[in-house]
Amino acid sequence: MAESSQSSQSTEDVFTSLLYEIFTSPLNLFLLVVCAVLVYKIFRPSDAYSADFGPVEPPLPKMKRQDLTLDQLKQYNGTDEHGRVCVAVNGKIFDVTRGKKFYGPGGRYSALAGRDATRALATFSADDVKDCYDDLSDLSSMQMDSVLEWEMQFTEKYDYIGKFLKPGEQPTEYSDEEDSTKDNNKTKKDE
Repeated sequence: MAESSQSSQSTEDVFTSLLYEIFTSPLNLFLLVVCAVLVYKIFRPSDAYSADFGPVEPPLPKMKRQDLTLDQLKQYNGTDEHGRVCVAVNGKIFDVTRGKKFYGPGGRYSALAGRDATRALATFSADDVKDCYDDLSDLSSMQMDSVLEWEMQFTEKYDYIGKFLKPGEQPTEYSDEEDSTKDNNKTKKDE
């Protein structure tokens, strides 16, 4: 019985000395506060996390499949009422609204929003975006390989909207059935 009393006494002494060490040392007190904040951030509910960044915008409905000219594409630069952002890459238009923080107003790649980004992606320079149709005939084979890699990345990550039309080219008429068939095929491939 004396051993259990002695054991409990030594446990109390260790605990008391630990508390004394924590609360009398400013460094230990600071580390304790940092640990408490980190534990709170790890275990707090996810709604509190989104509250830090303001209200979460509901996702926009999927864009109807359509071909666009450069003038039509310019409307999708993220400044309209819906904030929709589209980018053309190698003759294809992608809805990049999901990446609005990068492509939308104030984003790192906002210069590409509502424009043909092919040349800029090929040369790795946002300054190379043109305000007229660009036939890309002067790009090297290495730059075109880079364009094809970018096109593949956009295809995997964003929704394909339609073709980027050359001046005088007529748009394709897409039906709602064609849109849903392509969406179903994409979903089956993803599974």
